[in-house]
Amino acid sequence: MRVRFWGTRGSLPVSLTAAAVRRKLVAALHGASGRAFATERELEDYVDSLGFAVAGTYGGHSPCVEIENGGPDYVLCDLGSGLRPFGQAALARHGPASPQTYHVFVSHLHWDHIMGLPFFTPAYSPGNRVRFYGGHPGLEAALRRQQDVPSFPVDFSYLRADIEFVHLDPGTRYDLAGMTVTAKLQRHAGDSYGYRFEANGHTVVYSTDSEHKLTVPEETDGFVDFFRNADLVIFDAMYSLAEATSVKADWGHSSNVVGVELCQQAGVRHLCLFHHEPANDD
Repeated sequence: MRVRFWGTRGSLPVSLTAAAVRRKLVAALHGASGRAFATERELEDYVDSLGFAVAGTYGGHSPCVEIENGGPDYVLCDLGSGLRPFGQAALARHGPASPQTYHVFVSHLHWDHIMGLPFFTPAYSPGNRVRFYGGHPGLEAALRRQQDVPSFPVDFSYLRADIEFVHLDPGTRYDLAGMTVTAKLQRHAGDSYGYRFEANGHTVVYSTDSEHKLTVPEETDGFVDFFRNADLVIFDAMYSLAEATSVKADWGHSSNVVGVELCQQAGVRHLCLFHHEPANDD
């Protein structure tokens, strides 16, 4: 299984500002002071050595995560603005005349997690198949509503792909898209659902927009079981521990420290911090 991130910011998309680009350039030039690069390869190796916070960016689109499981279909978690570049990449790979199937697991219906759908080009192409999965009874209504007048000029009815909405009950194991999928209800305004994907002897957990009260043992135990022995947990780390337990308590998000604690108890192999606060820089 391979995971590809098309969007990682929470609440809203953010672009890399000119000031942030300048800081990265200054840091890179400081590190290169007194050095000579005889070849293009040496220059590229230096850039690669700078670390992701200088050479790359954690910014960009709101949540959209692709899971490759070796099957013929695409599997996605959430429909944030990252869905647009994903759709463009899929079209570039296959061309418009080659129908594909897209399985989309929706954590919840807040705008940052559904805003990419109106810009998802494969949904407008006849022959493609799009399956939306979620625990919210209002999933279809929410996706249709964001394309109603006056919010968007293109109505949902213009989507020409074969579209289906599938309700999932939390705690039930489903065989979907070549995987075993289990949803879990999470603590978040309006409810949120995490997903555990199991295939080919590997497990990926997508758990974002979830607040964790470690003082509630039964709730903690439930998530430890949900994460148990996963190869990768994608975890909501929007806040620092201090923020999550003070001024932003009950705001529906978690912290890096809580992610480490839960994954340590669950025997998780890799923890990926996700849903970055848009106010934070790289």
